[in-house]
Amino acid sequence: MPSIAAAAPTPLTRNQVRGFWAAWGGWALDGMDSFIYALVLTPAITELLPRSGIEATPGNIGYYGSLLFALFLFGWGCSMVWGPLADRYGRVKTLMLTILCYSVFTFLGAVVTSVWQLAICRMLAGVGIGGEWSMGGTFVAEEWPEDRRKTGAGYMHTGYYFGFFLAALANYFIGARYGWRVMFALGGLPALLVGFIRHGVHESARWQTTIERTRPSMIASFGALFSSEYARRTVLNSLFLLVSVVGLWAGSVYVPTSVTQLARAAGYTAPQAAQMASYGTMVLSAGTILGCLGVAPLAERYGRRLTLGFYFVIMFLSIAIGFGYVFYLGSLSLFMIALFFLGVGGANFAMYTLWLPEQYSTECRASAFAFATSVGRFAGAGITFLVGAAVSYYGTLGTPVAFTSVAFLLGLLILPLGEETLGKPLPK
Repeated sequence: MPSIAAAAPTPLTRNQVRGFWAAWGGWALDGMDSFIYALVLTPAITELLPRSGIEATPGNIGYYGSLLFALFLFGWGCSMVWGPLADRYGRVKTLMLTILCYSVFTFLGAVVTSVWQLAICRMLAGVGIGGEWSMGGTFVAEEWPEDRRKTGAGYMHTGYYFGFFLAALANYFIGARYGWRVMFALGGLPALLVGFIRHGVHESARWQTTIERTRPSMIASFGALFSSEYARRTVLNSLFLLVSVVGLWAGSVYVPTSVTQLARAAGYTAPQAAQMASYGTMVLSAGTILGCLGVAPLAERYGRRLTLGFYFVIMFLSIAIGFGYVFYLGSLSLFMIALFFLGVGGANFAMYTLWLPEQYSTECRASAFAFATSVGRFAGAGITFLVGAAVSYYGTLGTPVAFTSVAFLLGLLILPLGEETLGKPLPK
């Protein structure tokens, strides 16, 4: 009996519970907003291109769709600005600002009249969407007790893919019937979460203790990432995230389009194909949620680097086989199976929610999280644009997307250089 009591997890306080749900809810609605674009890509671009003086050919739809997504990733890259703000002014205040940012600019996508207006909205929405992850992840890592924060990281990251479910359900019941503009309008709903956060969640005790001792300037917080203590791991973490960004985003953004194409080839009507795209998104999301739940136990047993490598291998195989082989078989059911494993591998992002906070002190933790998860988006934007150009040039999306799987092989080569933090407490 005493051993059972000793093994019992530390009870969570009211602020830890409310703070977790605020971070999880923001990340879920963040995921919904970010994936809305992938779901409504084809109808939105098809309608807006002629209004912008551009013919809506299949090639142009693919090209400009990729251009807009590249701009979205560019905006996400700019979200590193939230990190120094959070280190100086607090995680909770900054979290609210990120949610307002992505909510407002997703909502404005409902009233655009040209493809260029949509491009600006998507870029600015990306600034907010990228910031929510680093703010929520930093807060949970600092606020939850040491024996539960690793599990909390995995739980929190399921929120993003639960948001995929929300987007898919909204597209199934609303978007397929009322059109893409209503989907963007729904993307403004996360702004309502700010009121809950404002009145129900307080800053983490760890951050409060730190600023009582010294409140770091934004320049000092950011500069610490490239000090002799942190520079090597900052560079490596950024490279790991670049691998993840290139593979997952280049692949998942084409999931609705690829499912739609396979469904249409199988004889489904356009509305039925849109619904199948929603099913595909749900399958992808279910796989990732299950993968996220496995991150903490695997990382605690085998270490951070080996666990991330395991997810990299799944990503490589699912993208290479799913898009390079199964897609060309024309089998919608087999492609759905490939999507499930793509989803499981996509949980590699949850590893960063667990791993990154363990590598930096409180004075620069949010800056490190925001920088590492954002800077790779710039290169990812360029690569995603190149993939889109290749799709347009070759007239197929399977092979160009399959080639992005090579990024995970490169990631496996550099993983042994990463900082292993298994068994180490969160730094002060």
